[in-house]
Amino acid sequence: MNKPFKSGFVAVVGRPNVGKSTLINALIDDKIVIVSDKAQTTRNRIICVYTDDEKQIVFMDTPGIHKPKHKLGEFMVNAAVESLKEIEAVLFVVAGNEKRGPGDNFIIEQLKKVTVPVFLLINKIDTLTKEDIVKNIITYQSAYPFADIIPISAKEKSNLPVILEELAKNLPEGPQYFPDDMITDQPERLIISDIIREKILLITRDEIPHAIAVDIDEIKTRSDGTMYVRATIYCERDSQKGIIIGKHGTLLKEIGASARKDIERLLATKVFLDLWVKVKKDWRNKSAILSELGYK
Repeated sequence: MNKPFKSGFVAVVGRPNVGKSTLINALIDDKIVIVSDKAQTTRNRIICVYTDDEKQIVFMDTPGIHKPKHKLGEFMVNAAVESLKEIEAVLFVVAGNEKRGPGDNFIIEQLKKVTVPVFLLINKIDTLTKEDIVKNIITYQSAYPFADIIPISAKEKSNLPVILEELAKNLPEGPQYFPDDMITDQPERLIISDIIREKILLITRDEIPHAIAVDIDEIKTRSDGTMYVRATIYCERDSQKGIIIGKHGTLLKEIGASARKDIERLLATKVFLDLWVKVKKDWRNKSAILSELGYK
């Protein structure tokens, strides 16, 4: 007799830069969510889908919950808190190499409002001793009645099957919401813009803060079968524009070359990537511009 098929939506929450996006990419074995060692890289609530013969788990990767400093920050926090509604389970990710702080406590207070199982994932155990892991477990155990506490390393893919097993136990019988080969609900344009933004964050390092956005102006197939992608990188100051472009355009070329490789993997075809850089002063505090860039 066949096992009943299980399905459900699972919110992945946590402070910025604790490894939520790395975790989801590892669980679905593909690269959909922007990954950077800088905080607040995920800006939209991104849905990623894991499917096998017995279950379908729809992961909702959320922006890191933090104290907002501008309208974009407010949008990000609201998206994260909204994800706690109408779900079957929550994965609360913490960085095991950092002490539990006010940000974690704020999230725990939000979790007290939900009625579904909450699993604590202590990430980055590849940097910890066994004693450190035990201390983390004790620290968080006293703060919330978690359904389970699972030490993991998203980077090294340690203990990830345990997460899937525990979720499967708690998911209800349900339909398959998405086709077998679908791993995200995000349109290609958004994924491409996130790929470009990731490369800017990685290549410019600490020189460029999160005052950048990427808008995809055009995607079209050329007569030779290659894909033409034109994108505009928006920043807030002329000095930032100069840094992104680099001397004689060298940095922009490096950003483009690195992004193109991932975009070609996504689209499974050769890509001509045409990048432009423009200044939109204080765009993160302007509702109209945020809406125009897709933060709705």
